[in-house]
Amino acid sequence: MIDTRVGRDGDEIRRRRECEECGRRFTTRERLEVSLPQVVKRDQRREAYARGKLLAGITSACVKRPISVDAIDRLADRVEAWLHEGGGREVSSRSIGDRVMEDLKRLDALAAIRFASVYQDFGSTADYAAFIEGLDREPEDQ
Repeated sequence: MIDTRVGRDGDEIRRRRECEECGRRFTTRERLEVSLPQVVKRDQRREAYARGKLLAGITSACVKRPISVDAIDRLADRVEAWLHEGGGREVSSRSIGDRVMEDLKRLDALAAIRFASVYQDFGSTADYAAFIEGLDREPEDQ
């Protein structure tokens, strides 16, 4: 091990390591494992919370937008902190989607529109127009 650092929020340890055989360097990340609630889907199925699924949805909404990977990770961290603080054993996927939507609105309006188009299952241009009109009515600083 070459170096150990605590992450920005104190919930992660980054260790810089070097392979003894080939000499290549790499980073490992250690996180405290926290018990997060089960996610109740629209069809009432329940499944374990998966950070990867959350990141995939946010990342696809942010494609080709000026949003850093760190900003996306921080958004996911905020959602996980919110889930942990809630203390419940179950949370609806709609609640998680609403939380992501609010954060994306502040981060990037176009990413929020993209996320909403999938999350709210837009079927027509009228759905897009109504969502954008709602964005225009909301105050800039929430």
